[in-house]
Amino acid sequence: MGKIEPKMRGKIRRISIPRRLIDDMMRASVGVPFVSLRRNLDIRELLQARAEAVQPPGWASIFVKAFGLVAKEQPVLRTLYARWPWPHFYELPRSIGMVAIARVCHGEDCVLPQKICLEENPQPLTEIDQLIRLAKNAPIDEIGAFRKMLRAAAAPMPLRRVIWAFGLNVLRQRANYFGSFGVTSVAAYGGGELFALSPGPYLLSYGTVAPDQTIDVLIRWDHRITDGAPIAKALTRLEQVLNSDIAAELRSLRHPVPVRGRSIAT
Repeated sequence: MGKIEPKMRGKIRRISIPRRLIDDMMRASVGVPFVSLRRNLDIRELLQARAEAVQPPGWASIFVKAFGLVAKEQPVLRTLYARWPWPHFYELPRSIGMVAIARVCHGEDCVLPQKICLEENPQPLTEIDQLIRLAKNAPIDEIGAFRKMLRAAAAPMPLRRVIWAFGLNVLRQRANYFGSFGVTSVAAYGGGELFALSPGPYLLSYGTVAPDQTIDVLIRWDHRITDGAPIAKALTRLEQVLNSDIAAELRSLRHPVPVRGRSIAT
Protein backbone atom coordinates (compact mmCIF):
# COMPACT_ATOMS: atom_id res chain seq x y z
CA MET A 1 0.00 0.00 0.00
CA GLY A 2 1.15 3.52 -0.73
CA LYS A 3 1.96 5.97 1.97
CA ILE A 4 -1.07 7.85 3.29
CA GLU A 5 -0.61 11.56 2.90
CA PRO A 6 -1.40 13.64 5.99
CA LYS A 7 -4.55 15.74 5.84
CA MET A 8 -4.07 19.38 4.91
CA ARG A 9 -5.42 21.39 7.81
CA GLY A 10 -5.40 25.12 7.42
CA LYS A 11 -6.89 27.78 9.63
CA ILE A 12 -9.60 30.35 9.14
CA ARG A 13 -8.47 33.96 9.36
CA ARG A 14 -10.63 37.04 9.56
CA ILE A 15 -10.34 39.60 6.80
CA SER A 16 -8.76 42.64 8.40
CA ILE A 17 -10.24 46.11 8.03
CA PRO A 18 -7.46 47.30 5.65
CA ARG A 19 -8.08 44.24 3.44
CA ARG A 20 -11.83 44.98 3.54
CA LEU A 21 -10.99 48.39 2.14
CA ILE A 22 -9.12 46.83 -0.79
CA ASP A 23 -11.96 44.34 -1.28
CA ASP A 24 -14.48 47.20 -1.48
CA MET A 25 -12.23 49.17 -3.83
CA MET A 26 -11.80 46.21 -6.19
CA ARG A 27 -15.55 45.62 -6.19
CA ALA A 28 -16.08 49.25 -7.18
CA SER A 29 -13.43 48.90 -9.92
CA VAL A 30 -14.91 45.83 -11.60
CA GLY A 31 -17.21 47.73 -13.95
CA VAL A 32 -14.70 50.39 -15.02
CA PRO A 33 -13.58 49.82 -18.65
CA PHE A 34 -9.93 50.68 -18.15
CA VAL A 35 -7.55 51.23 -21.07
CA SER A 36 -3.81 51.73 -20.59
CA LEU A 37 -1.08 53.72 -22.29
CA ARG A 38 2.58 53.33 -21.35
CA ARG A 39 5.47 55.53 -22.41
CA ASN A 40 9.08 56.23 -21.46
CA LEU A 41 9.43 59.92 -20.61
CA ASP A 42 12.74 61.71 -21.09
CA ILE A 43 13.32 63.56 -17.79
CA ARG A 44 16.98 64.60 -18.01
CA GLU A 45 16.24 68.25 -17.16
CA LEU A 46 14.16 67.18 -14.16
CA LEU A 47 16.86 64.78 -12.95
CA GLN A 48 19.54 67.46 -13.11
CA ALA A 49 17.40 69.92 -11.16
CA ARG A 50 16.41 67.29 -8.59
CA ALA A 51 20.05 66.27 -8.05
CA GLU A 52 20.89 69.87 -7.12
CA ALA A 53 18.08 70.28 -4.58
CA VAL A 54 18.98 70.37 -0.89
CA GLN A 55 16.11 68.07 0.09
CA PRO A 56 14.58 66.79 -3.16
CA PRO A 57 10.88 65.97 -2.95
CA GLY A 58 9.86 62.37 -3.50
CA TRP A 59 8.71 61.10 -6.88
CA ALA A 60 5.09 60.72 -5.78
CA SER A 61 4.83 64.43 -4.95
CA ILE A 62 6.50 65.33 -8.26
CA PHE A 63 4.01 63.29 -10.28
CA VAL A 64 1.02 64.49 -8.25
CA LYS A 65 1.85 68.13 -8.91
CA ALA A 66 2.85 67.57 -12.56
CA PHE A 67 -0.35 65.66 -13.36
CA GLY A 68 -2.38 68.33 -11.55
CA LEU A 69 -0.79 71.04 -13.71
CA VAL A 70 -1.60 69.12 -16.89
CA ALA A 71 -5.18 68.52 -15.69
CA LYS A 72 -5.56 72.24 -15.01
CA GLU A 73 -4.99 72.81 -18.74
CA GLN A 74 -6.98 69.79 -19.91
CA PRO A 75 -10.42 69.52 -18.25
CA VAL A 76 -10.96 65.96 -19.49
CA LEU A 77 -8.35 64.88 -16.90
CA ARG A 78 -10.60 66.09 -14.09
CA THR A 79 -13.83 64.69 -15.48
CA LEU A 80 -15.77 61.94 -13.69
CA TYR A 81 -18.32 59.43 -14.97
CA ALA A 82 -21.43 58.40 -13.03
CA ARG A 83 -24.29 56.01 -13.73
CA TRP A 84 -26.82 57.52 -11.28
CA PRO A 85 -29.44 58.93 -11.68
CA TRP A 86 -28.55 58.70 -15.39
CA PRO A 87 -25.18 58.25 -17.16
CA HIS A 88 -23.40 61.61 -17.28
CA PHE A 89 -20.04 63.38 -16.89
CA TYR A 90 -19.08 65.82 -14.17
CA GLU A 91 -16.18 68.26 -14.62
CA LEU A 92 -14.41 69.19 -11.40
CA PRO A 93 -13.08 72.72 -10.85
CA ARG A 94 -9.73 71.36 -9.63
CA SER A 95 -7.89 68.07 -9.20
CA ILE A 96 -7.62 65.88 -6.13
CA GLY A 97 -4.90 63.24 -6.11
CA MET A 98 -5.01 60.01 -4.12
CA VAL A 99 -1.54 58.62 -3.40
CA ALA A 100 -1.19 54.95 -2.49
CA ILE A 101 0.83 54.74 0.75
CA ALA A 102 2.36 51.45 1.93
CA ARG A 103 1.84 51.07 5.69
CA VAL A 104 1.78 48.40 8.37
CA CYS A 105 -1.48 48.21 10.32
CA HIS A 106 -1.61 45.88 13.34
CA GLY A 107 1.36 43.95 11.99
CA GLU A 108 -0.10 43.54 8.49
CA ASP A 109 1.18 45.18 5.30
CA CYS A 110 -1.49 47.29 3.66
CA VAL A 111 -2.03 50.20 1.27
CA LEU A 112 -3.96 53.31 2.28
CA PRO A 113 -4.81 56.37 0.16
CA GLN A 114 -3.60 59.85 1.13
CA LYS A 115 -5.66 62.70 -0.33
CA ILE A 116 -3.84 65.66 -1.89
CA CYS A 117 -6.08 68.61 -2.76
CA LEU A 118 -4.54 70.68 -5.55
CA GLU A 119 -5.63 74.30 -5.23
CA GLU A 120 -6.32 76.76 -8.05
CA ASN A 121 -2.85 78.16 -7.39
CA PRO A 122 -0.87 74.93 -6.90
CA GLN A 123 0.91 74.65 -3.56
CA PRO A 124 4.70 74.22 -3.47
CA LEU A 125 6.18 70.80 -4.06
CA THR A 126 7.59 70.86 -0.54
CA GLU A 127 4.08 71.10 0.94
CA ILE A 128 2.79 68.21 -1.16
CA ASP A 129 5.87 66.18 -0.21
CA GLN A 130 5.31 66.90 3.49
CA LEU A 131 1.74 65.58 3.27
CA ILE A 132 2.95 62.37 1.65
CA ARG A 133 5.80 61.91 4.14
CA LEU A 134 3.38 62.53 7.00
CA ALA A 135 1.11 59.81 5.62
CA LYS A 136 4.08 57.43 5.49
CA ASN A 137 5.36 58.07 8.99
CA ALA A 138 2.65 59.46 11.29
CA PRO A 139 0.37 57.16 13.32
CA ILE A 140 -2.40 55.90 11.06
CA ASP A 141 -5.18 57.35 13.20
CA GLU A 142 -3.69 60.85 12.80
CA ILE A 143 -4.24 60.91 9.02
CA GLY A 144 -7.73 62.13 8.15
CA ALA A 145 -8.01 60.27 4.82
CA PHE A 146 -6.93 57.02 6.49
CA ARG A 147 -9.43 57.40 9.33
CA LYS A 148 -12.31 58.05 6.93
CA MET A 149 -11.55 55.04 4.72
CA LEU A 150 -10.91 52.63 7.61
CA ARG A 151 -14.05 53.77 9.42
CA ALA A 152 -16.09 52.98 6.30
CA ALA A 153 -14.35 49.61 5.89
CA ALA A 154 -15.20 48.69 9.49
CA ALA A 155 -18.96 49.05 8.86
CA PRO A 156 -21.17 46.00 8.20
CA MET A 157 -21.27 44.94 4.56
CA PRO A 158 -24.78 46.28 3.70
CA LEU A 159 -23.87 49.70 5.08
CA ARG A 160 -20.53 49.65 3.23
CA ARG A 161 -22.37 49.06 -0.04
CA VAL A 162 -24.55 52.11 0.63
CA ILE A 163 -21.53 54.25 1.56
CA TRP A 164 -19.68 53.28 -1.63
CA ALA A 165 -22.75 53.77 -3.82
CA PHE A 166 -23.17 57.27 -2.37
CA GLY A 167 -19.48 58.10 -2.70
CA LEU A 168 -19.25 56.93 -6.30
CA ASN A 169 -22.43 58.48 -7.66
CA VAL A 170 -22.92 61.75 -5.79
CA LEU A 171 -20.29 63.50 -7.84
CA ARG A 172 -19.86 66.55 -5.62
CA GLN A 173 -18.57 64.10 -3.01
CA ARG A 174 -16.86 61.55 -5.25
CA ALA A 175 -13.60 63.46 -5.59
CA ASN A 176 -13.52 63.97 -1.81
CA TYR A 177 -13.80 60.22 -1.27
CA PHE A 178 -11.78 58.85 -4.19
CA GLY A 179 -10.00 61.80 -5.84
CA SER A 180 -9.95 62.69 -9.52
CA PHE A 181 -6.76 60.70 -10.16
CA GLY A 182 -4.54 58.24 -8.35
CA VAL A 183 -0.78 57.81 -8.15
CA THR A 184 0.82 54.49 -7.27
CA SER A 185 4.23 52.87 -7.75
CA VAL A 186 6.44 50.03 -6.59
CA ALA A 187 9.62 51.84 -7.68
CA ALA A 188 10.85 52.00 -4.07
CA TYR A 189 10.82 48.18 -4.00
CA GLY A 190 12.71 47.57 -7.22
CA GLY A 191 10.27 48.75 -9.85
CA GLY A 192 8.25 46.75 -12.35
CA GLU A 193 5.09 47.29 -14.39
CA LEU A 194 2.13 47.88 -12.10
CA PHE A 195 -1.30 47.59 -13.73
CA ALA A 196 -3.33 48.66 -10.73
CA LEU A 197 -7.10 49.11 -10.49
CA SER A 198 -9.21 51.82 -8.93
CA PRO A 199 -12.76 53.17 -9.21
CA GLY A 200 -11.29 55.63 -11.72
CA PRO A 201 -11.20 57.75 -13.66
CA TYR A 202 -7.38 58.07 -13.92
CA LEU A 203 -4.54 56.11 -12.37
CA LEU A 204 -0.88 56.96 -12.97
CA SER A 205 2.02 54.67 -12.07
CA TYR A 206 5.73 55.08 -12.65
CA GLY A 207 8.82 52.90 -12.54
CA THR A 208 12.48 53.48 -11.73
CA VAL A 209 14.73 55.91 -13.59
CA ALA A 210 16.61 54.14 -16.39
CA PRO A 211 20.31 54.72 -17.22
CA ASP A 212 19.28 56.72 -20.31
CA GLN A 213 17.50 59.24 -18.00
CA THR A 214 14.01 58.11 -18.88
CA ILE A 215 11.24 56.90 -16.61
CA ASP A 216 8.47 54.47 -17.50
CA VAL A 217 5.02 56.00 -16.94
CA LEU A 218 1.70 54.21 -17.30
CA ILE A 219 -1.73 55.86 -17.33
CA ARG A 220 -4.90 53.80 -16.96
CA TRP A 221 -8.15 55.61 -17.62
CA ASP A 222 -11.89 55.12 -17.90
CA HIS A 223 -12.48 54.69 -21.64
CA ARG A 224 -16.02 56.05 -21.29
CA ILE A 225 -14.55 59.49 -20.57
CA THR A 226 -11.94 59.83 -23.29
CA ASP A 227 -9.85 58.03 -25.91
CA GLY A 228 -6.20 57.26 -26.51
CA ALA A 229 -5.24 60.37 -28.48
CA PRO A 230 -5.98 62.87 -25.63
CA ILE A 231 -4.08 60.65 -23.19
CA ALA A 232 -1.09 60.46 -25.56
CA LYS A 233 -1.15 64.27 -25.72
CA ALA A 234 -1.41 64.41 -21.93
CA LEU A 235 1.70 62.22 -21.58
CA THR A 236 3.59 64.49 -23.97
CA ARG A 237 2.52 67.50 -21.93
CA LEU A 238 3.41 65.69 -18.69
CA GLU A 239 6.96 65.21 -19.96
CA GLN A 240 7.16 68.92 -20.81
CA VAL A 241 5.83 69.97 -17.39
CA LEU A 242 8.28 67.70 -15.56
CA ASN A 243 11.21 69.24 -17.44
CA SER A 244 9.99 72.84 -17.22
CA ASP A 245 7.65 73.84 -14.38
CA ILE A 246 8.70 71.11 -11.95
CA ALA A 247 12.41 71.37 -12.83
CA ALA A 248 12.28 75.15 -12.37
CA GLU A 249 10.72 74.75 -8.92
CA LEU A 250 13.36 72.22 -7.96
CA ARG A 251 16.11 74.63 -9.03
CA SER A 252 14.79 77.07 -6.44
CA LEU A 253 15.74 74.45 -3.82
CA ARG A 254 19.37 74.25 -4.91
CA HIS A 255 22.32 73.83 -2.54
CA PRO A 256 23.74 77.13 -1.29
CA VAL A 257 27.37 77.88 -2.17
CA PRO A 258 29.72 80.18 -0.21
CA VAL A 259 30.51 83.53 -1.85
CA ARG A 260 32.88 85.97 -0.02
CA GLY A 261 32.06 84.71 3.41
CA ARG A 262 28.32 84.28 2.90
CA SER A 263 26.05 81.73 1.26
CA ILE A 264 23.76 82.32 -1.66
CA ALA A 265 21.76 79.94 -3.81
CA THR A 266 23.35 79.02 -7.11
